[in-house]
Amino acid sequence: MKHFRLLLVCGMLLTTVLFAAAFSLLAKEPDTRTREKSAKLNQSYVPPSDPSLYVGTETCKTCHEAQARSYEENGHFVTTQANHGPQWEGCEGCHGPGKAHVDGGGDKVKIFTFRDVGAKEISQRCLACHHAGDQQMNFLRSAHWKNDVSCTDCHSIHKPAVEKSLLRATESVLCFSCHLAVKPDFSKPVHHRVNEGLVTCSDCHNPHGSFDLRQIRSSASRDAVCFKCHASKAGPFAVEHAAMRTEGCSACHSPHGSANPKLLKRSQINLLCLECHTATTGQSAPALPSFHNQARNIRPARCVIWPSTVRTRTNS
Repeated sequence: MKHFRLLLVCGMLLTTVLFAAAFSLLAKEPDTRTREKSAKLNQSYVPPSDPSLYVGTETCKTCHEAQARSYEENGHFVTTQANHGPQWEGCEGCHGPGKAHVDGGGDKVKIFTFRDVGAKEISQRCLACHHAGDQQMNFLRSAHWKNDVSCTDCHSIHKPAVEKSLLRATESVLCFSCHLAVKPDFSKPVHHRVNEGLVTCSDCHNPHGSFDLRQIRSSASRDAVCFKCHASKAGPFAVEHAAMRTEGCSACHSPHGSANPKLLKRSQINLLCLECHTATTGQSAPALPSFHNQARNIRPARCVIWPSTVRTRTNS
């Protein structure tokens, strides 16, 4: 009986180990495939360098006259003058080698058409040239890349609605087509004037990626982008508002729009201050004026008389 029990226990342990090993292998296999697929997508597009595979822009013009004309009117036309090799010039710089396409009588399967392919594959074509640009160099870490928004979702080489940056539509229209949650903010009583065309989303955000949250064109405190316009708030000040070192301007202000003056998050300045300065509620240090006790005053005084003082006074 003892031997039977021992064999039963050993069998159960062996079965458990085998099941665990099999489950581990099954779990790793799709994970490995996912990593391989991700690595492949993150690889840069490298065009073939054999000159015999290319036919040149003039050959493309014979069939695609309208596209060739629009190409000559935008900045990409300079590639035809660069002499870096046929794989980087003209139509074939984007669409790839055209010889097989021409020999096949215009067979679209034998050339890259930017249709019926994934967003990342499209973007990799563009990044082959634009990967080192100061605006596009962080695109692989951007939210747009991670969410399969391709370059051609916003840009059009042959039919741009806005010549600057070859945009498919005005910048605000493009941004609001996806970012519907923030669109109402720009219709609030106090807002940055995006709808009026005086400010653009890309003044504050880099759509091609950055190191900061929400692709802000700024430092970690997110205030540098604000100081481009609000230079008078940059200081230096003898005593700085501590929130500027951690959260930046957005600690007190809603950057897109607000129903409150000066884009403040709360209608009453005191309530906004007390969200952080909670020690001022219900107690007052000796020798301090009584109006600092916000709880005892029927009509408490405002923490700041002018908004600029918030950067120079921290003990109000």
